[in-house]
Amino acid sequence: MKATRRTGLVLAPVKRTAGRMKSEITRARILQAAKAAIAVGLAWTIAPHLPGVADNYPYYAPLGAIVSMYPTLMGSMKNALQTIGSLVVAIVLAGAVIVLSQPNVFTMSLAVGVGALIAATGWFGANREYIPVTVLFVLIIGGPDADNYSLGYLVQVSLGIAVGLLVNLLIFPALSNDAVDRQLTNYRVVLADHLSEVAQALAESWPPERDGWASRKDALISVSGEVRAAVILAEDSSKANPRARRHRRDVGADFEDLAALERVTFHVRDLTEVLAGAVWGTPIRVELRSELRPSLSLALNAVSTLLRDWDSEATQRAAYSAAADAVASLMNELDENRDSAPATSIGAATAIAIDVTRILAALNSRAEEPAERD
Repeated sequence: MKATRRTGLVLAPVKRTAGRMKSEITRARILQAAKAAIAVGLAWTIAPHLPGVADNYPYYAPLGAIVSMYPTLMGSMKNALQTIGSLVVAIVLAGAVIVLSQPNVFTMSLAVGVGALIAATGWFGANREYIPVTVLFVLIIGGPDADNYSLGYLVQVSLGIAVGLLVNLLIFPALSNDAVDRQLTNYRVVLADHLSEVAQALAESWPPERDGWASRKDALISVSGEVRAAVILAEDSSKANPRARRHRRDVGADFEDLAALERVTFHVRDLTEVLAGAVWGTPIRVELRSELRPSLSLALNAVSTLLRDWDSEATQRAAYSAAADAVASLMNELDENRDSAPATSIGAATAIAIDVTRILAALNSRAEEPAERD
């Protein structure tokens, strides 16, 4: 029961990170739903007033509006082009059936099969299923009036797509810059908390009573994936977005920061496994001499402080210098004990020390040249 409570406390920052991201996603979805409702209403209002045969099929305009509703402008435009492309391909296939033969069970099945093969190429993204479905619509619903039906279908869907794109452009087009800052900060806090927890375990009586850090390492991967998704969304949301001109952001620097933190995560997980082996003998049984633990604890605490001071130019260099000194002191102590200690004991401490050194290397460029943020 105690172990469960400790694990819950250790995972609290991870849960807070997930909670903040879910809250942001919820707000974005509410806004997107409202925009979709507006776009559908406008498309349905305009559709009956189109000239020619298109006004016979007004119900396809709202469908086009819904299809064009994506969280980002670039995603909306890409989806719109793929939708129109899939409809054109489907109409061509259905037209070939009408021109070259006549609709029957065999020719309809053949056209749908060819459409499914084209859809399977992935050229039309998530809208690939429109190809075989539209083939059936044109041949079954259009029937003898397939040409007018095809034209009306395509025009009305295109109208809905145009309305949807316009609504997406004019009403708060999504820009996810702020979310990236929060997610990267949360990621660093989670890593720093984990290292602090490991450092405290090393400073306590042996074996340590705290054991939450051992299970926390797996949650780091989940946090990493969520942050990467946030950075990718921010990059996509800035494309073709007029708001991005006023809120410029170096997304390339965000990816560099994320890559550095992902490397840090790899080494944090590795040193955690080594320490778990020293405590419980799994996954590999190793020894860790008591006289080496204080230096290891100091080094991990120093790196934890560096992660917390990542965004502060005033303290970042000092934190990096302190972490480098702590690691250098640890290495010197390992060298002094190399001849008098068993290989397994020195090996465990050395493995942790190397992981800490690699963490510093991953953060080094960021510490020397802090990325600018608007």
